[in-house]
Amino acid sequence: MATHYLPRIIDRELADQIEAMGAVLIIGPKWCGKTTSAMQQAKSVLKMQDPDKTAAYLATAQTKPSLLLIGDNPRLIDEWQMAPVLWDAVRTAVDERGEQGLFILTGSTTVDHTKIMHTGTGRISRMMMRPMSLFESNESNGKISLRSLFNDLNMDIDGIQSSLSIEKLIFSACRGGWPSSLIKKSDKGSLFVAYSYVDSICESDVSTVDGIKKEPRKVRALLKSYARNIATSASNITVLRDINANHDDMVESTMYSYLDALNRIFVIDDIPAWSPSIRSKTAIRGKNKKLFIDPSIAVAALGLSPGVLLQDLNTFGFIFENLCVRDLKVYSNALGGQISYYSDRFGLEADAVLHLNDGKYALIEFKLGSRDIEEAAKHLLQLKALIIKYNQDHQHSRLREPDLLIVITGGELAYTRKDGVKIIPIGCMKD
Repeated sequence: MATHYLPRIIDRELADQIEAMGAVLIIGPKWCGKTTSAMQQAKSVLKMQDPDKTAAYLATAQTKPSLLLIGDNPRLIDEWQMAPVLWDAVRTAVDERGEQGLFILTGSTTVDHTKIMHTGTGRISRMMMRPMSLFESNESNGKISLRSLFNDLNMDIDGIQSSLSIEKLIFSACRGGWPSSLIKKSDKGSLFVAYSYVDSICESDVSTVDGIKKEPRKVRALLKSYARNIATSASNITVLRDINANHDDMVESTMYSYLDALNRIFVIDDIPAWSPSIRSKTAIRGKNKKLFIDPSIAVAALGLSPGVLLQDLNTFGFIFENLCVRDLKVYSNALGGQISYYSDRFGLEADAVLHLNDGKYALIEFKLGSRDIEEAAKHLLQLKALIIKYNQDHQHSRLREPDLLIVITGGELAYTRKDGVKIIPIGCMKD
C-alpha cells in the first residue's frame, strides 16, 4: 500500500463494485492515481508496464493468458490494454468461477473493440477516475456537501467560509489534481508535473494510443488552440482556423484524428449541451463545451504560470470554470450525476446543469469574483422562470423545475440569497 495515500472519493464506489461484480475496470488519464487507488483494495498485482517483465507478460498473454490471472483476489491487472486478450480471459474466468470481486483492471486508453470478443456486460463494470478534486487534495474544507444540498434544499449554508485565497486557487489550478504533484518538495516541482504531462502527451501518448505516429509540434498546436477556446462552445473548425492562423499547417482530417486520440487517452473532457424543449431547436446552442480533464493541461499548453494568471484574472476565469467542472464531475459521480450546460441565442445560460439519476437537478453558474454574482443569479432565475412559463403553457409535457440554483465562486463566504440562489465557494465543496 502507498505510504502517503490520500483517500479518493472513488474508493467507496470501487469497494461497492468489487462486492457486486466479478471484475471492475477503472479508466481515466495517466497519472490520476488509478493504480494506487486500486492497490488499496487489491490482494495481488500484475503490472503490465513493469519494464523487467513486460516482454514475458506479453508473450504469456499470446500463448496462455489465463496464467496471468493467477493470484489472490481481487487481482489488479494494471494497464491491461497492453494485451487486449486479457479482457476476454478475465470475462471467461468470471463466467467459470461465478464469484464477485475477482479482478480490478486499470486502463489509461480506450481500446479498439474489434480486438476483444465480448463487451463484458454483466461481468465487468466500468468506472471513471479523474484527477483529484480540491476536497481530495485537502484544499477544500468540504463543509458543504453536494449530496446534503440535494437531500435538504433548505440547508443552512450561511456564514460557512473557505480558506482558499485567490492566490492558492490559482496555484491549485496550475498545479492540477495529479497526485504526484502533491508530494513535491517545492512549488516549482509541483507545477512542473503538468508541463511534463503535456510533453508526454505530445511526444508519445497520443501516438501510442492507435499506433499512428503524430507530429508533436502539431499536437502541441492543437492543445494550445483548444486551451485558447477552453470553456466555450467554439466549433472544431474555429479551433482549426486558430491553429493555422498561428502558422501551423494542419488539415481538417488530421485535426479530427488527433482529437480522437486525445479523447481516447482522456485528455479532453468536453461537456454536452442540455437541450430541453423550452426553446425552439434553432435557439438552443448544441455544440459541446470544450474542456480538459484537468485545468492544468490548459495552463501548461499555453505556457502560463500562477504569477501571470494573477495579473490576468479574465483568462483565469475560463480556467477556473474548467477546475469547477472537474470537481463537480468528481463529486457528482458518487451521486450518479451527469454534467451538461445550457446556452441559447437570447443570451440565457447556465455554465453547468447537474442532473442526478433520481431526476433532481441544479442550474449552476461559475463566477470567480463577487462582483459578477448578481448577473449570474439573474441568469439562473431567468432560466428557472422560462421553465415555469413553459410548464404553464404545456400542461401535458411539463418539465421538472430545478431543485437548486447555485453560483460557485472563487470567494470565501457561502450564503443563500433572498431569491433562493445559493452562493458557494469552490473551497467549501465536497461530494
